[in-house]
Amino acid sequence: MNNGAVMKKNLIFIAIAIPTCLLLAAFAYSLPPVHDKLAWRIDDLRSRIQYAINPPDEAVFIPQGQVNPTPTLPTPSPSPTLLPPSPTSPGPSSTPASTSTPAPSSTPLPEVVTLDGVVYVDQHGRWNYCGPANLTMALKFWGWPGDRDDVAEIVKPGILSDPSLDFIQRGKADKNVLPSELANFVAEHTDLNVVVRSGGDIELIKRLIAAGFPVLIEKGYYEADYTGKIAWMGHYLFVTGYSDAAGNFIVQDAYLKPGKDMKSDYPTFIEGWRSFNYLFMVVYPPEREAEVYALLGPWADPVWANQHALDIANEEKDTLTGNDQFFAWFNKGSSHVNLTQYSDAAAAYDQAFQIYSTLGSDDAQRPYRMLWYQTGPYKAYYYSGRYQDTINLADTTLYDTIAEPTLEESLYWRGMARWALGLSEEAIADLRETVRLNPYFAPGLDMLAQIGVSP
Repeated sequence: MNNGAVMKKNLIFIAIAIPTCLLLAAFAYSLPPVHDKLAWRIDDLRSRIQYAINPPDEAVFIPQGQVNPTPTLPTPSPSPTLLPPSPTSPGPSSTPASTSTPAPSSTPLPEVVTLDGVVYVDQHGRWNYCGPANLTMALKFWGWPGDRDDVAEIVKPGILSDPSLDFIQRGKADKNVLPSELANFVAEHTDLNVVVRSGGDIELIKRLIAAGFPVLIEKGYYEADYTGKIAWMGHYLFVTGYSDAAGNFIVQDAYLKPGKDMKSDYPTFIEGWRSFNYLFMVVYPPEREAEVYALLGPWADPVWANQHALDIANEEKDTLTGNDQFFAWFNKGSSHVNLTQYSDAAAAYDQAFQIYSTLGSDDAQRPYRMLWYQTGPYKAYYYSGRYQDTINLADTTLYDTIAEPTLEESLYWRGMARWALGLSEEAIADLRETVRLNPYFAPGLDMLAQIGVSP
């Protein structure tokens, strides 16, 4: 056989062997034992390649500031609120003025408090389970019999329409659970009550803990992520004690090992808490509501709390630098949003993003995940008639800061802005994607119903 015939035979063999091997590999990968072991590695590799090509820390959103006329029909469905009232607690429209709010007791607090009855729950073995794990700890403190998967089944159900995904894989793409989603779970799926406020401080947290009420906060922290770089991330933390003698809180961290009864010194606690506008959440039995609201003092009034958070932001934006100054300006915008002052909020966010653009180009300096966890800028720009800024911010978040565009909140607000600009097909596609990613996403479902199309 001459060399040409041998080469032709080899080429035929290769042409047959390669597709056959690929088919066998695909079949093997589809087998549950193989898929479970390799899926996360393949996803991780894909994310690493994408982040290497398109570094998320280099993505910078530049607001345009163009205002469009307000749309007429249909009325956009509201997104999940940042600060929902508890089932039996007064909402913003019915809350008495802060001047009539009971003042907290002036009794000196104990120097050290460690709450008993804390059941530690970690988030390990699951994807993005910080929210479900921490809420489970808060609920179990009051005797709730469920577990973290019971919470996740509602707050991050994932793509239910794909039968190839097991429970753990289903919710992987959901990067974050909003405080409102956690609060709504308490209201709708337990016999407990919950209150969520911004603008908290150390003395308030200590006062609640000393009275027997652990506190759930949302915070940021810096850690080496899977790209190997030091990056800012959002996180929940369950606070169950404090020691003034040591100058720290006792916290339950669902992520770190060991995360049970960790110590967080007051300055570090404040630094991390700042990036979420000093937001806190208290779960409690309904029969103890009067006690909780007396302990809250002026924070019992959500309007006062939002104004107080705004006052803090206004002070910090002028005294801090770097990332902390960015967070302060962002908090100013979020507080204006919570006060429904959308034009003021948009102006504050413009300044926050301008500061963000001047930070160092490596992601230790730029907290590029910010819009994974907080949606205030979308509301500010949308309700100010700045629809193109809403779309541009969503595009930056969805395509430049995350490996896959799986943030239903960003998709929702882009859909709202597209609808306002008359881009109906694109808007409907966005809204349908929100409820594909999260079939319980009420804003997407409500807006699709208003438009008159199926999910």
